[in-house]
Amino acid sequence: MRAVTRQAKRTLIRPSGRGLGIRCMGSEASSRSGAPLPNAPSKRYTAVTHPEDAGSVTPAVKELLDRSHAYILPVYARPPIVMAKGKGAYVWDVHGRQYLDFSAGIAVNALGHGDEGVAEVMRTTASTLLHTSNVYHHEHAGKLAELLIKLTQSEGGLGWAPGSSQPVTNGTSGAKVFFANSGTEANEGALKIARKVGKERWAKTTGKPWDDPSCDKYEIVCFERAFHGRSMGALSVTSNPKYQKPFQPLIPGVKVGQLNDTTALEGLVGEKTCAVIVEPIQGEGGINAAQPEWLRALRKRCDEVGAVLIYDEIQCGLYRTGQLWAHSSVPADAHPDIVTTAKPLANGYPIGAVLMRDSIAEVMTAGTHGTTFGGSPLACALGYHVLSRLSDKAFVASIKETSEYLEERLSLLTKWFPNILEEKVRGRGLIRGLGFKDTSHPGRVVDLARERGVLLLTAGQDAVRLVPSLNIGAGEVGHAMDVLESCLGILDSE
Repeated sequence: MRAVTRQAKRTLIRPSGRGLGIRCMGSEASSRSGAPLPNAPSKRYTAVTHPEDAGSVTPAVKELLDRSHAYILPVYARPPIVMAKGKGAYVWDVHGRQYLDFSAGIAVNALGHGDEGVAEVMRTTASTLLHTSNVYHHEHAGKLAELLIKLTQSEGGLGWAPGSSQPVTNGTSGAKVFFANSGTEANEGALKIARKVGKERWAKTTGKPWDDPSCDKYEIVCFERAFHGRSMGALSVTSNPKYQKPFQPLIPGVKVGQLNDTTALEGLVGEKTCAVIVEPIQGEGGINAAQPEWLRALRKRCDEVGAVLIYDEIQCGLYRTGQLWAHSSVPADAHPDIVTTAKPLANGYPIGAVLMRDSIAEVMTAGTHGTTFGGSPLACALGYHVLSRLSDKAFVASIKETSEYLEERLSLLTKWFPNILEEKVRGRGLIRGLGFKDTSHPGRVVDLARERGVLLLTAGQDAVRLVPSLNIGAGEVGHAMDVLESCLGILDSE
């Protein structure tokens, strides 16, 4: 396993072909990373190279699409392309057309596509022990949980300042992990645990049993533009009418606040609040970052009323910002009681995790929560392999370097297209958002880019989201920005 990790973490596949170089002609300055910065927006990609009109859909592709329409629940609005394979930062459709994937499976494929190390761990583990259920122990879950907690202690998070360590004392490390199968499941588990903590704290305060019908410490606070999942509990704290309305009534006792509104916290988070859930950087809702001082005030208010603070880092965590957690950069007195993670942890294989302080974990006993598939040997072996590589110091340094170049290129866009874009680029690291003044533009830009061979995402109603693989290089960033500049130029000329 260690040999595979050492070898694979040095490998970044960059297929030959168009789009790998950084523009040098006409460059008047260099970025902090040494990559050249253009002095004008690219116009090289105004023509459609990957058409999606009805006439471009071949009979073979139409047969595949018709089969999907006939048998798959129609809950996704997808373009008429069919992906066939991927390698590194690229995917190819069944026609052999190459796409630069700047969406990474919605911030999932941290090591890109077709990674040899991931494939080898999958092969060896699946052929040895694929599934056991949680009736029995296996070797991989404990190793991944230990790695998650030790990295959190050393790099900062969950109440530990960077550089911390805590030896196992009296059988505990200071935190515990629960493994699930997805981000939604991780959030459901976090909310469920917080409800139980709320009951126990209410019982301690009132002197009544925790299951007394008069217990009213069950309210949950979430925030506008949040996205925490689509199952009933997670959906109840995803405050978007588009997602919620068809499935109401949802779980009761949910209150919705505004991100970064400090003055409202006292009235929002009260004695009846058992949990507050927030994304340090909102992903689906528009790449909106919580301010450190607001997080500190939120932590303080939760402590005052005995509420459990949950940070959903499913999209922004695990080095996407250049640090282990998005909250690793804030003071320890702004840290959560629980952090949830999922997307990149196994590079595309389903896994989720809930990390919690011992003071939270102590209320959970055998039978209070569980899963059949969560924490399987294969999922945890992959998670250990991926996280070991992501946490390598050289890898983290490369993320920061690439992030700086991406930020510089995005900042040029806001100067060149002030009539289209907001002045400030959202997010940090490799979770970035371009805010648009016209809410009809983000979806259009995503379509234009895809028709020119670059895959992007929208975020909320007014942003384009950029969440590439974490091993993306400056060449891929340069090509993506050239295409994006061309697409914005098309909008600007209309």
